[in-house]
Amino acid sequence: MEHLHRKVLQGEHLMYEEMLKAAQWLFQDDTSKDEIASFLTALSVKGETAHEVAALATIMRSFARNVAVKEGDYMDNCGTGGDGLHTFNISTASAFVLAGAGVKIAKHGNRKISSSSGSSDVLEALGIHTNITIPQTIELLEKAGITFIYAPNVHPKLKRIGEVRRSLGKPTIFNLVGPLTNPVPLSTQFTGINRPNFVMEYASVLQILGRERAIVVSGPQGLDEASLAGQNTLVLVDKGDLIPFSLTAEDVGLPSAPMETIRGGNADENAVIMKKILAGEQSAYLDTVLLNAGIGLFGYGQTETIKEGVAMAKDSIFSRRALQKLEAVVSYSEQIKQVEVEQ
Repeated sequence: MEHLHRKVLQGEHLMYEEMLKAAQWLFQDDTSKDEIASFLTALSVKGETAHEVAALATIMRSFARNVAVKEGDYMDNCGTGGDGLHTFNISTASAFVLAGAGVKIAKHGNRKISSSSGSSDVLEALGIHTNITIPQTIELLEKAGITFIYAPNVHPKLKRIGEVRRSLGKPTIFNLVGPLTNPVPLSTQFTGINRPNFVMEYASVLQILGRERAIVVSGPQGLDEASLAGQNTLVLVDKGDLIPFSLTAEDVGLPSAPMETIRGGNADENAVIMKKILAGEQSAYLDTVLLNAGIGLFGYGQTETIKEGVAMAKDSIFSRRALQKLEAVVSYSEQIKQVEVEQ
């Protein structure tokens, strides 16, 4: 392993097979945290490649616990995080809107590592129990059409890596890999990344991993979501084709707005923002969710265009179906907590 570590330190890219070996080494119990930190930092300084990301995702998913859902067309809209822009939890809010529009959502997520509030943090602030068993995760998906998969519950090998990531306090290759390791078999994926110059490479990773259809987006200032604040860079993966395009809010009938208008806060503050969005309160927060959910609906194949997706997202919110999805998940969570108390 030393020669692979040395290659990365010297700024050399690893081949797919080499990264498979390095990934196995990262997850070994006898690999020291200092070695892991050094390797992750060197990868970040060098700049990760599509083959390195795909290889690490492959190994990490091989260690994941099995989530045996019924056959179906499932979608994840988890982003990479790590953009440092302190926005509210856009993809988590969008997940409820997508579910309200009929998409089967299996959203992968974690606690905050390099952000103010991770998806699991805001879910708990909403009253949703994230530390649930795999059978409960599956049951929630069957009952509500949406479930949230807390990464530590399905990735037992992540504990030591997570400790290293928190000590580094900045994005690593694991930010890029996180959305790619959902143990639920996905037919579609909509992923935001914080690197505009890596969008095509990330789309090729999704292609390597077998996604038939997916969309990757990077917003202005490296936002790992689509933004109202300017031009968004996207690539559509469609049955082997990689189709790059760009998009602004105005292109799909939404107003532009500066990044400052979608700043978030801690988990409790972001939970309040999310409830207002799902209640239909007009704001840049709402428009941002409409844009992202619209892209997700297009990616899922629910609409022919993103503009049609935005219209469908509006209907999901203003019909209250998106809010009903949130209420269904909260209700299920309360039932689980009640059973635990009684036991």
